[in-house]
Amino acid sequence: MLMNRSRWLMVLVLTALSLTSLKLAAQTSPSPQALPAVTTIASLDVPRYMGTWYEIAKFPNRFQAKCVANTRARYLAQTDGSVQVLNSCTTADGSTIDALGKAIQVGATTSPKLQVRFAPAWLSWLPMVWGDYWVIDLDADYQLAAVSDAKREYLWVLSRTPQANAKAYDALLDRLKAQHFDVKNLEPTPQR
Repeated sequence: MLMNRSRWLMVLVLTALSLTSLKLAAQTSPSPQALPAVTTIASLDVPRYMGTWYEIAKFPNRFQAKCVANTRARYLAQTDGSVQVLNSCTTADGSTIDALGKAIQVGATTSPKLQVRFAPAWLSWLPMVWGDYWVIDLDADYQLAAVSDAKREYLWVLSRTPQANAKAYDALLDRLKAQHFDVKNLEPTPQR
């Protein structure tokens, strides 16, 4: 019995030492640097933003998994202040997928932060059906834009034309890098 108590005591002491060592290591290990918050543009002129935008590139995501080309979004202002969103793309078999949604601004009428949903209207009360749609870059002529979310999980580069100006696109990528987006993850969107 004495031998069992000794072993038990030794196991207890070793466990306590191990836990203390782990706790000290966790306290002295450098924590990963937190990224600065995503910055949006200063203000958005919603009427100027309306119309058709072509997806030039995106971070791959699950809800566009079937899209292989010709991805675009059409925005139409509604009388209640919301925006109708019609996203469409071409699939591998040549068919078209359409997704009809609704966007609302968060805050002032010039806010570049919107929330968008593609779920049925009767599910609007559920917070998880709404996603961030933050305009984080936009040229003065409203021809080239970048849209993301607060966590940098999503990123879309949009253009008023099916092909973006190469120089303007490269400059946009530099600004996205400055915002700590990993632009190597951008997947170009073919236009056919």
